[in-house]
Amino acid sequence: MSLFPRILKPSDFGLPQGPYSHVYVVDPANGNDSNRGTSFEQPLLTLAAAYAKCTTNQNDTVVIVGGPTGLSPTAAITWAKSYTHLVGLSGDLPGMGQRARIVNAAANDLAVLFTLSGSGCIVRNIQFFDGKDKDEDAACVLVSGERNLFENVFFAGMGHATPAARAGSYTLTVSGSENCFRRCTIGLDTIIRAAANSELIVSGSRNRFIDCDLRSYCETAGKFLAKIDNSGGDIRDTIFQDCLFFNFTANWANGIDNA
Repeated sequence: MSLFPRILKPSDFGLPQGPYSHVYVVDPANGNDSNRGTSFEQPLLTLAAAYAKCTTNQNDTVVIVGGPTGLSPTAAITWAKSYTHLVGLSGDLPGMGQRARIVNAAANDLAVLFTLSGSGCIVRNIQFFDGKDKDEDAACVLVSGERNLFENVFFAGMGHATPAARAGSYTLTVSGSENCFRRCTIGLDTIIRAAANSELIVSGSRNRFIDCDLRSYCETAGKFLAKIDNSGGDIRDTIFQDCLFFNFTANWANGIDNA
C-alpha cells in the first residue's frame, strides 16, 4: 500500500468537477467509516458516511466498489445535495444485473429505500433492490428533484411477494421534472405482482426515458407498467424513446390491460 495514495477526481470517472470537488470511495467489503474515504486504499464502509462528507453544488462524487457484497443501509437514504453524483464501479452490464448494489433488506424494511430530492445529479451503474418483506406498500426509489441523469441503473422494486401484492406499491416514482433515464431497467419479472400496482409512476413534467426496459410479472387487471399521473395538473410531455414494455405471465396466458 502506498503511503501517499493518489487523490481521486470526478474527471477520473468521466464526471463534471469544479475547483473544490472531491471523490469518496465506499467499499462494502473492505471499508471502514473511520477512513478518510478519498482513495481506494482507505475506503469508507457506508453510503451514509460518504454522503455526509459531500458538499452540495460542488460536484462531489461517491463511488461504490462493486462485488458480491452490497450496501444494506439501516436508514432510508435521502440524496438532497444537488450536483452530487453516485457511481457504481462494476461491469457496465446493460439493464439487469449490476453488482454495485444498494439493498433494502428484509431485516431493515425501509419504507422508501432511496429518495433523490437534489437536482443536477448523475447516478450511474447502480442497482437499487427493494427486498422489504413487511406487509406494507413498498417503494424502491422516489425522484423528486429535477434535471438528474440516470444511466444504466436497475430499479428492482417489489422484490418480495408480500408487498408486491399491495396496490400501493411501486418500483420508481418520478415527481420531479426534466429528468432523463438512459439504458435503465425499471421493475422485476421474477416476483409476481398480485395487485394492480405500478412499476413506474410519472407525475413530473418533461421526463425522458431512452432505451429503457420496463418489466413486470403480473396477471392482475389494472396493473400498470408505466402510469402517467396528471392529477396534480398539466405535466406536459413524458417521452419514451426506444423502450421495451415487458410483462411475464405463466405460459403467457394473461395479458395486462394497462401497459
